[in-house]
Amino acid sequence: MAYVDWMIKGPKIAACNCNYGCPCEFNAPPTNDICEGLEAHRIDEGWFGDVRLDGLIIGARYRWPGPVHEGGGIVQGFISAAATDAQREALFQILEGKEQEPTTPFNIYGSTIETEYDPIFADIDFACDFDARTGHFKVPGHMEMSLEPIRNPVTGKPHPARIVLPEGFEFRTAEMASGTFEGVGEIAFKNSGTYGFLSEIAYGPYGVIEQ
Repeated sequence: MAYVDWMIKGPKIAACNCNYGCPCEFNAPPTNDICEGLEAHRIDEGWFGDVRLDGLIIGARYRWPGPVHEGGGIVQGFISAAATDAQREALFQILEGKEQEPTTPFNIYGSTIETEYDPIFADIDFACDFDARTGHFKVPGHMEMSLEPIRNPVTGKPHPARIVLPEGFEFRTAEMASGTFEGVGEIAFKNSGTYGFLSEIAYGPYGVIEQ
């Protein structure tokens, strides 16, 4: 099937309330029964047809009452306030799983969502450092997250770790980090010292693009 040509590429950071490593990445139940967290993806290079998406940031916060694949999830999306009407429409097409295979992360996660709150257009503060395994993003008045290295509980030294999923639908390789995050409003939460990751990711109509 022919799709509109599109791609979004750049660093993605995320955190959830699971323990380091996140059992969900290995087809096991979430650590604390429910799954809640947030993520942000800076589009360093991107397009949807003739619409350029470079420099925009997209994000989301979410919660599932149990394992993600069992459904019942709630989600709220965030998009850079700087996005034009054409860029917003292009991002909606991507985030809603249109013009792509059913095996992309947007369609896989989308199929598990029961309630979707209206998206928020706002200034999003985003930064990440892969070598240091640090990062943060913040949407004032809504949510914020920070990542720092996982540390050895005895020595206090950084404990580098990485997940490699050769057939992963969300990422192939990700650096592990310790996440702290909180949010208010429709999806409120507060967690610290939990699973976090940083990954350089590119998506297109057929899912993850090998880099």
